[in-house]
Amino acid sequence: MTEIVLMSDPTIAAIPVAECGERLVDVRRSNSLLVDTREQDPAGAFAYLREGVLGRLIEAQAKLPQGLRLLFVEGYRPPSLQREYFEEYAGRLRAAHLDWSAEQIHSAASRYVSPPDIAPHSAGAAVDLTLADADGNELDLGTRMNADPEESEGACYTHAANISEEARVNRKLLGTALTAAGLVNYPTEWWHWSFGDRYWALATGEAAALYSPKEMGLVQLTSSALPD
Repeated sequence: MTEIVLMSDPTIAAIPVAECGERLVDVRRSNSLLVDTREQDPAGAFAYLREGVLGRLIEAQAKLPQGLRLLFVEGYRPPSLQREYFEEYAGRLRAAHLDWSAEQIHSAASRYVSPPDIAPHSAGAAVDLTLADADGNELDLGTRMNADPEESEGACYTHAANISEEARVNRKLLGTALTAAGLVNYPTEWWHWSFGDRYWALATGEAAALYSPKEMGLVQLTSSALPD
């Protein structure tokens, strides 16, 4: 893609999903990635990803320069929580832009939170992550993770010009490793990467997505089969 296609674009929702049935696994059990708990929920849902996505993250980490690690922050997000996030941000935009149409609000909100019906996080296909050194200290990537476009003055966009050279280099290191492992970035959020979802299908030219949204309760999360 040569221009930014937002998650709200009808072409995203039009992409079919051929659910492959791959399981969700707990990234904490792999002992391969640094896991941050800032987005931890009571059920621990944040730490789950589709097995194939986790495998690609481990592959990407191996491609990083010595002394650097991926810092995993959030993976799976229940559809109900995704809807809550989307509606909360849309409400903020609506209050700030009283002259905007419903379509404008929906589109602008999708820069920062995916519409619930196509959200990659709810399929276990997306991950929010950053880079850290060997001691777990976060590197400078230009903004805090989850900084919205208003707060960051657009610096949250992956290829934003208003960031330091150090942050630009770090974003390139992150992107090079993840892209080589088959993940794609949502260009309005430098920290958001995915595989197997509709956005990935659009970016790679695949005919269908591999993962559809999943509902998971506390019992399912705590009793699901986990990798050794």
